[in-house]
Amino acid sequence: MRHETPFDDDKLHEECGVFGVFGHPDAAALTALGLHALQHRGQEAAGIVSQDGKQFMSERRLGLVGDNFSREDVIRRLAGERAIGHTRYSTTGDTILRNVQPLFADLAEGGFAVAHNGNLTNAQALRHELVKRGSIFQSTSDTETIVHLIATSGFGRLTDRMIHALKQVEGAYSLVALTPDAMIGVRDPLGVRPLSLGKLENAWILASETCALDIIGADFVRDLDPGEMVVIRETGVETLRPFPAQSHRFCIFEYVYFARPDSYMEGSSVYEARKRIGMELARESHADADIVIPVPDSGTPAAIGYASEAGIPFELGIIRNHYVGRTFIEPTDNIRHLGVKLKHNANRALLEGKRVILVDDSIVRGTTSVKIVNMVREAGATEVHMRIASPPTTHSCFYGVDTPERSKLLASRMSVADMAKHIGVDSLAFISIDGLYRAMREPGRNSQQPQYCDACFTGDYPTTLTDHEDEATGNQLSLLTESV
Repeated sequence: MRHETPFDDDKLHEECGVFGVFGHPDAAALTALGLHALQHRGQEAAGIVSQDGKQFMSERRLGLVGDNFSREDVIRRLAGERAIGHTRYSTTGDTILRNVQPLFADLAEGGFAVAHNGNLTNAQALRHELVKRGSIFQSTSDTETIVHLIATSGFGRLTDRMIHALKQVEGAYSLVALTPDAMIGVRDPLGVRPLSLGKLENAWILASETCALDIIGADFVRDLDPGEMVVIRETGVETLRPFPAQSHRFCIFEYVYFARPDSYMEGSSVYEARKRIGMELARESHADADIVIPVPDSGTPAAIGYASEAGIPFELGIIRNHYVGRTFIEPTDNIRHLGVKLKHNANRALLEGKRVILVDDSIVRGTTSVKIVNMVREAGATEVHMRIASPPTTHSCFYGVDTPERSKLLASRMSVADMAKHIGVDSLAFISIDGLYRAMREPGRNSQQPQYCDACFTGDYPTTLTDHEDEATGNQLSLLTESV
């Protein structure tokens, strides 16, 4: 069961963060710090598996990294100079301990631990075949499908078996794995999900985002290429490119919302990208107003860019409370309404009597936007114009991002004009898909060969959706596997 704060119901949640250290005496402690930096990518559970050259140690817990991996005795149990970690936000199903990663299995070659960011779109079909052949699953995670494919592969070396397994899967994945003598990192051939390589003294680091390298003082070396596998041993780093070359389709929503603004993705600053998105949004759909305010925190960089381009003052008209946890208050309708202000509160001194441009990163179900707009109006704003730093979210994501079924996406069933009326704004505008690409320093979207994965905006899915064909067209399918 998910525990949501009052405004979480209308945000897309990232699927997971992965981190690994090879060759450092404080590997587990560094991994815990790396997971702290990646906490925004998943808040439901976290885990670390370490290896000391002889055996594997595992600590997997429900809840936040800081609540579980801040004690000395926990880190001391994770001995060794090698460790991988995972912070998780599930996209379907319950949060239960057996689904917490990294997953671990004893294979013929010895122990194998793996952490996965992304989602496989044929895991249900593969799982069905594996169960028929005798595989016994311990979790409902699609990641375990990879483990069973490796275990049942007829190839020799573990890396060859891993490659053989990954050639059978569809979808998006960045993996960090630990074997008795190596740490392995791999990205799917489309490069949908991020994975970076870093160096700390003589140790090698793998991380979902560069901000996790920063927290431990590691140097960024490079992003792994789409379809690349790196095998890190004491002798050095081996690079393999076992998959046929494909057009890259990095998730464009990493730039819009998911990644931390202080990270670099594919060579670009996320913060600067978000500012450019806001500037493009102002050029496309400016409205006369007195102030520009963000919906914090995800709308802030885009609002700064918008205000700069429009020549209108940027102000913090909504103040966010950063210390919100789960509420113990019984959620009656009245209390639920009051609970909106647990996380955000209007800054009346700035808003009263003002024409406001409100900048947010996205609209999913629309429930958050309705509450925010009502709050701004109650604070005395005379006009509220909402500007969204992404195109309308019209389709579900099947690559690891927590999106509702398509019928629950506001933009899939309403026009922009109807959405504006529903939300209660004087005007509503989204950045165009070509405008988003221009902000990413592309001339526009190449419809024949898109430069990013933008399926949540266009319905143009870059892989087959074996398990999700009905969902992709708007019909919800009951899944056997849980995405991470």
